[in-house]
Amino acid sequence: MLREDQPQVGAGVETLSMAAALNRALADELAADDRVVVFGEDIGALGGVFRITDGLTARFGEKRCFDTPIAEAGIVGSAVGMAMNGLRPVVEMQFDAFAYPAFEQVVSHVAKMGNRTRGAVRLPIVIRIPYAGGIGGVEHHCDSSEAYYVHTPGLTVVAPSNPQDAYSLLREAIRFPDPVIFLEPKKLYWAKGSVDVSSTATIGSAQVVREGTDATLIAYGTSVPIALEAADAAAAEGRSLQVVDLRTLSPFDDATVDAAVRSTGRAVVIAEAPGFASMASEVAARISERCFSWLEAPVRRVTGFDIPYAPPKLEHFYLPDVDRVLDAVDSLYWED
Repeated sequence: MLREDQPQVGAGVETLSMAAALNRALADELAADDRVVVFGEDIGALGGVFRITDGLTARFGEKRCFDTPIAEAGIVGSAVGMAMNGLRPVVEMQFDAFAYPAFEQVVSHVAKMGNRTRGAVRLPIVIRIPYAGGIGGVEHHCDSSEAYYVHTPGLTVVAPSNPQDAYSLLREAIRFPDPVIFLEPKKLYWAKGSVDVSSTATIGSAQVVREGTDATLIAYGTSVPIALEAADAAAAEGRSLQVVDLRTLSPFDDATVDAAVRSTGRAVVIAEAPGFASMASEVAARISERCFSWLEAPVRRVTGFDIPYAPPKLEHFYLPDVDRVLDAVDSLYWED
């Protein structure tokens, strides 16, 4: 059986959780392309830890959606062989930090095969990774590991923030000719929104999700709802904050971000990962290099702290919140 909140094909616009939208995207691609296979730890009968693959084995059979041993390097290594032989594997890592045993496969083979063969062998692999915190998870369950992947040439890295983008971008990722790291913000799995199954999203394109004139907030994945909440709070105080959702971390959409920052002259980058040598660092650097003449103040960052991820009872101190974002916005203004 499919999830109750999962629409049937052709149902048009539906209200779905992000988990249901991802499930629908996988089902639609499995139905559309016989080359697509989905596998990982406990993703068959159980439907995965977060139930993203719920019902897919029953619908498509064990040859199309199946369980694997607890061996992340073996999972990704198998995906490499499958992709080299014409399949389109979609693999699930149970949690962000559980993916580290497969990192050598990702960096040495998944990311490099196309370049190594001068494009003769391309790997249309999607590696789905539930990432970041906000669920009260313990150590090894709440890492924000995006910097490792965006630093690796040869990988496309996607991080949706809402059900519509989760659906559209996952379908695009599965159709993409090269490997995609698909980061799923686990604390947003149960957030609901409208999903139009006929809508598409282009990998590599950011989106202005709220217009504003006083400053630009740049976020992705888990941090986009925080940015939007901060913009709402600022509006109550008479300030107008623009919000940009990056959606794709690599390749980076400089054009959209540059235009947004130049229109306000001030920027704050928001991300859960530690700030040192991070994705937020790269965004801030690109803005400083490309928009310097338009900036009225230094680019600010609101990030996680440079410490191991906090235990469940303390994670609310670690995660960026509205107050920290508004404090950063306040620091962009000073009396002449």
